Formats: sequence, C-alpha cells, structure tokens
Amino acid sequence: MEARVTAHARYTVADIDKRLYGSFLEHLGRAVYTGIYEPGHPTADESGMRQDVLELVRALDTPVCRYPGGNFVSAYNWEDGIGPKSERPTRLDLAWRTSESNQVGIHEFAGWAKAAGTEMMLAVNLGSRGLDDARNFVEYVNHPGGSYWSDLRRKNGQADPWNVKLWCLGNEMDGPWQVGHKTAVEYGHLANETAKALRAFDDSLELVVCGSSHSDMPTYPQWEATVLEETYDQVDYISLHMYFENYEKKTSEFLALPEKLDRYIGTVGGVIDYVKAKKRSKKNVRISFDEWNVWYHERRSDAKRMKEWDWPHAPVLLEDIYNFEDVLQVGCILNTFIRRSDVVRIACIAQLVNVIAPIMTAPGGAAWRQTIYFPFQFASNYGRGTALRLDVDCARYDADIAAGVSYLDIAGVHDGDAGTLTFFAINRHGEEAMTIDLSVEGFGKARNVEHTLIKHDDLEARNTKDAPDTVAPMKVEGATISSNGVQVTVPPYSYSMIRITL
Repeated sequence: MEARVTAHARYTVADIDKRLYGSFLEHLGRAVYTGIYEPGHPTADESGMRQDVLELVRALDTPVCRYPGGNFVSAYNWEDGIGPKSERPTRLDLAWRTSESNQVGIHEFAGWAKAAGTEMMLAVNLGSRGLDDARNFVEYVNHPGGSYWSDLRRKNGQADPWNVKLWCLGNEMDGPWQVGHKTAVEYGHLANETAKALRAFDDSLELVVCGSSHSDMPTYPQWEATVLEETYDQVDYISLHMYFENYEKKTSEFLALPEKLDRYIGTVGGVIDYVKAKKRSKKNVRISFDEWNVWYHERRSDAKRMKEWDWPHAPVLLEDIYNFEDVLQVGCILNTFIRRSDVVRIACIAQLVNVIAPIMTAPGGAAWRQTIYFPFQFASNYGRGTALRLDVDCARYDADIAAGVSYLDIAGVHDGDAGTLTFFAINRHGEEAMTIDLSVEGFGKARNVEHTLIKHDDLEARNTKDAPDTVAPMKVEGATISSNGVQVTVPPYSYSMIRITL
C-alpha cells in the first residue's frame, strides 16, 4: 500500500500550546496514594513522594497537571487537606465510594508539581459547594498575605503564593452521576458568577467552564450553547471529555473512533463561533480537552465491585493494563489534537499514575511504563512547534462511526528553532505494510531522517511489572531521503515517529 503526504511551510494549523500535553491526577484509587505518594517507599523523599514515579513523569515533560478531580472534586472540601496531617479529617468520597485520608492536599500536590516540573491546573467544587468556597480557595493559593486565607497558608508553611493561573469551574456538571448535578442554565449562572468573583480578585486568571462529558450526552451540544451564552465574557476555555472503548474487540472500528473525536471538536468549535457571533464579541474561547484516554479494560467489572465494597482507602480501581492496540489508539487521539490545535489548546491525559494511566506502580516496589506511555512521551517531547496542515492521499475504509477512514493517520509538527519536522504516523491496516512518500516543500532540503517504530505482532501484548519492556520503541533503518522529502515503509498496525532534520 502507498500513501502520499505533502507538508508545505505555508500551510499550517496553529502554533501548538505546550499544554496540549497536559496530565491529570484525581483522588481516585491508587493515583495519589501508592501512586505519587507513598511514605516509607524505598525511593520516597522526606515529603513521602516516590522519586521513581517522579523520574518517569519528568521524562514525559507534561507541562500542566489537573487536580484534584474529576468526579472527586464535586464533593471535596479543600480545607480538609491543609494544616497538620494528624488533624486532617477522613471523609467519605461519594464519587468512588472510598475513604479519603486527606494526607495529600494542596501543599503536598504543589510540592510534587514543582518537583515534577509541571504547572498546577486546579479545580473548584461547584457541585456540593459554590462561589464563596471557590474564591476562598483561590485566595489561599494565590494571595501574597495580609488576608485571612493567605495568612493561613503562610501559617501552614507556604510563605509565597503559588500563583496558579489555570482554574476549572467544576467538573462534568452536565452528568446526572455528578454530586451537585445542574441544568445548563443553573450551572451556567453559577459558573458565570463564580468567574466574575475570581476575576475581581485577578483578571489574568484562565478559567475553564464545563462542556459536555461526552458527545453522546442527551444534552449535547445544546449544553455548550446554553453554558457559553451564560459565561462567554468571563471564561477562556470550555472543557470536553472523551474515553475510547473496544468491548467488541474490533480493531478497525476501535481505531476509527478518533473520527468521532474530530467531529466532537468541530461541533463544539462551531458552537463557540455561534455564541461569539451572537454576542458580537471579539473574544476567542478555546477548548480544554482535559480528560481523555482509552478506558474499558476494567471499567464494567470495577463498577460492580464499587457497589459492594465498604469505603476502602486507595483501593485498586480502574487500573487498566494497556496493550499494543492501545498504543495505536493513543497515537491517533494525539494526532487529532495536533490537527485541531487551533481550537484545542489544552488537553489532559486521564490519568497519570495507576488509574487508566501511562505509569504503574507496585506498593513498596517498582514503577514502570505502560504501553501508552511511549506515544504520549513522543508527542509531548517532539510535538511542539507549529502544527502542519497536511495533504494526505491514502486508501480508506468504511467503519460504523464514519465512512472513508484513512488507513494512514498522520500529524506533522515543524519546530523552527530546532530545524526539524516530526511526523507521527499510525498504519491502521492490519495486513498490509505502507510506503509513505513524505514531500516537504518550502522548508529547505532534508539533511537527515530518523524512524522510531512501536510494533508488536500481538495486539494484546502488555507491559507488566515482571515484563516492563514487552512493548517498547525501537530505532529502525530504511528511511531514505529523496529529492523533495523522504520515503519510509511502515508495517501493518504500527506506530511511527519520523523526524527530519532540515
């Protein structure tokens, strides 16, 4: 099979916001406890944070991390996580039917984020709480001193404010499962008034309002239109979430799901444009896709287990063990975000450690990379710069979710400072190798090309504690430089990163 791809220096999408490669940590299962935080672990520092996990997180170079939820935040009292640890209360978390010890709160997370080299993206509780608690939290986090909440922070050991700029106004408030679920009008009004109060404190804050939890919600896309009509002048982003499932074990259908993702982004982008025009506004609201990942391996069985247990603390929950097939899907999702980076400015993989995550840990033991770690790492490390608008000529197939799905899923990024072009290419064909002719025009002549491949003959191959390198990237030979670009052959069902030095 052959594919022809043309990249031209003139035809670009946008300069990519580095926060497109953000992450997410929720107080859910073992994401925090025995995930990032495990006092007594052989690698733990004086604050109890696992250094082996930090090392893997730093290698991802994820620029922002959303915290503390997720569904968890909608019944969370942030004050429970400050002050002496011995005095912090244990609470029942209604979202996941677990007990929360509050041994990790804003101080501990802020210290971890600094060590990880990531900025904080904090969420406020607009489910069981509201405007007053949100403004108090922001004051505690961001005000230098001389007020009740800022002086309490200083008393608790943090003299300087953390100056967090990015704030989420609740989580998935369209969902009937959410504590404090609201109608679009109810939520839009509350979010707008909360945003006004936060802007009265600091007009430079970046505020994210809740969009639809997924594109199959019965209120979608009217939810976006109503909420944005209420909040447009006060917010900067609207959040979207999507998880990808393959219960039927049909790889071709599974790998076509990013077409649905693309439509989701396009539709909400259109709603944003509609509200902007209706309000005669010059302001641009963008999308924060702050929850996404493959999620189905343990989802149904764990939903049953949750109903039966008695409020455990940090149980094994939603610990999907990813396979090689998921590498292909995660690559396609990231490519979609790159191709839509003009409207999707922030995205957060859900989640970072143990819970549907690229990093796994054993309590008291090792930490290792799941299969999906690698496509996310490659995109984060090498997908920064200017997203290119590619012309792609390749054979296509029809799927249930969309007709004419290209067998080649590809995104390209130009890093002018480094003098490189990077292409992320997934061959969706399960039987045929694909020769890709990459024509690069307007960039100058290609001087060197490197091909990194992730491939396994078994789609179910997984990385585990005992076999952590079963699926891993490898450098391969065979890519050649031609007069106007490069040519590379990729095997069936494979992920490739092709880097051209100009």
